[in-house]
Amino acid sequence: MPVGTAFHERTFALCHSLNYREWSGYYTVSVYEVHHEHEYNAIRNAAALIDITPLYKYLVTGRDASKLVNRIITRDINKVAVGQVIYCCWCDEHGKVIDDGTITRLAENKYRWTADDPSLRWFRQNGLNMDVQVEDISERTAALALQGPTSARLLQEVAEADITNLKYFRMTSGTIAGVAVDISRTGYTGDLGYEIWIPWVDALKVWDRLAQKGKAFDLHATGMLALDIARIEAGLLLIEVDYISSKKALIPSQKYSPYELGFGKMVHLEKENFIGRPALEKDSRSQVPRQLVGLEIHWNDVEKLYDQFGLAPQAPSQASRVSVPVYAGHRQVGKATSTTWSPLLKKMIALASIETEHSRVGNKLQMEITIEGIRLKVGVTVVKMPFFSPSRKTAVPV
Repeated sequence: MPVGTAFHERTFALCHSLNYREWSGYYTVSVYEVHHEHEYNAIRNAAALIDITPLYKYLVTGRDASKLVNRIITRDINKVAVGQVIYCCWCDEHGKVIDDGTITRLAENKYRWTADDPSLRWFRQNGLNMDVQVEDISERTAALALQGPTSARLLQEVAEADITNLKYFRMTSGTIAGVAVDISRTGYTGDLGYEIWIPWVDALKVWDRLAQKGKAFDLHATGMLALDIARIEAGLLLIEVDYISSKKALIPSQKYSPYELGFGKMVHLEKENFIGRPALEKDSRSQVPRQLVGLEIHWNDVEKLYDQFGLAPQAPSQASRVSVPVYAGHRQVGKATSTTWSPLLKKMIALASIETEHSRVGNKLQMEITIEGIRLKVGVTVVKMPFFSPSRKTAVPV
């Protein structure tokens, strides 16, 4: 049975919809109001406060901490400075992705590592005979994502920390409401935003200060439905939806190389040996069979199909995590894994895994759509990702 996070006392009081889901054993709000429109608008136009405590969080320390991290991930941790955050993936011995997450270099041999799936056993197995400690701090560390155009000004108001000069994918330490926190310029929305790492026992103090000062910045508590739309617009993948962990895959086709997920730039083959390197060297030399791409659905086709039934066209209000076939003519060449209507772009968009020969930007394909229980096809175009990437995401806020 799920349990509440460190913020449950506050989020429960705000969740008028009583619409929850389970995330890593915790109650997580899907939407606070009856509809997620205001919460999505907070991400893109104001400030959104998102409880991301259910992320798995690990602390890696010891003389061989950097050696262990470098053995597991595909990126070169030696290129990462203290105070820097990286997004990375890690693979099994066959070069297939196990998971992706962020690593913050807190000190020379000290790292905070986040993951979507439990990874403690895997990390410790690969640290055998090393002078390294891997500690699961998930239940001691609460986390909030503060995202949106006004998030920097709100954080400057409440935090005793150098927010003004905090660059993209960097972290700083300070206090909020007298509580020691780490603040990183990261997020899962593709917008200006921050993530705040807080001792569990003091989490409510930080929430209350943000909520108190946040009224002037149109702060909204925001759930997973709004976050799902934002992360698709940002072209950000979700494990077990856009790809399956190789540890959970039942058949070979459910396993993905980083080169099939757009993670190729995160594979540093020139560094010291790491798990999966021989297989990834082969992938780098040959063309992998599929690619993760963005699709833009032709809305005129949607309107025409609905008109045939005498119906007005319907844009889905929630993002879909159900795989949908994608075709080139009569042959299926892939699947759309995440689909949503983008309120900002006024377009229907999707993330999709497509055969490489059909994955070129500008290529025209078809995607399945169901109307009145009848399976039909609409035209789609392969487009460059991310769909939305504002300059404020990486700019130093003023």
